[in-house]
Amino acid sequence: MGLLIKSKKNIHEKVKGMKIIVCVKHVPDTAANIKVVGDNGFDESVKFVMNPYDEYAVEEAVRTVQQNGGEVVAVSVGKQNAVNTVRSALAVGADRGILVKTDAQFLDSATTALALKAVIEQDGMPDLIFTGKQSVDSEGMQTHYRLAAKMGLPVATDVVAFSMTNGNVVVECEMGGGDREVIEMSRPCVIAATKGLNEPRYPKLPDILKAKKKPLVEMNLDDLGLGTLPESAAVTSLTQVKERGAATMMTGTVKEMVEDLVNRLENDAKVL
Repeated sequence: MGLLIKSKKNIHEKVKGMKIIVCVKHVPDTAANIKVVGDNGFDESVKFVMNPYDEYAVEEAVRTVQQNGGEVVAVSVGKQNAVNTVRSALAVGADRGILVKTDAQFLDSATTALALKAVIEQDGMPDLIFTGKQSVDSEGMQTHYRLAAKMGLPVATDVVAFSMTNGNVVVECEMGGGDREVIEMSRPCVIAATKGLNEPRYPKLPDILKAKKKPLVEMNLDDLGLGTLPESAAVTSLTQVKERGAATMMTGTVKEMVEDLVNRLENDAKVL
């Protein structure tokens, strides 16, 4: 799927007329107070935003097209209000958008990947596909892998550096512990972005107004002709996370504080 190389040059090769797909997801704001409704739903009146990791994907896609020419197409699968996230991508530089509508509150990664594959192939194969490394709501971290597998494309995740050379894509991926892996891939390929790849821009008012006039196609999931969808995962229940207690400062000698800590862990937290 990829070739480990030693080069870390950040040289962009000029490629005329590139087409880049960037996949974006409409998610609850991480600062929102999520309230569970029923067994497996939540109050959707909270503020929704573009998935934060997708912001890095959009920014890199826009920068690449600005340097090489071509177009950026923002694609999302979600409820009708996901059109706001597609518009957000258009406001920061994407040229047109596609929204695949579904009434499902949760859509698993297998179905999402099938829908993305279908709409991408209908629109015409791109040179590159950018995504975020994960979504902050379900955090499955599987969609970009499944999409690449279904389309037979190489994929790299946790990407913090991107360049093109000799007609190929070169990326640096975070491996943990400060290590990075350098991978060279042929195009087209799937690139899952993470924090550190770039600094996403904020749209200005004129850009927001222009985004409302950019082309945006809406279609239903059923229109893609996917047939019987796989039922690989489903949300059976949601549980409200308990608020953490306030921090307690211990005083006294080291011996007294240790005894106090052991007592709290044994009698209050009951973990000993």
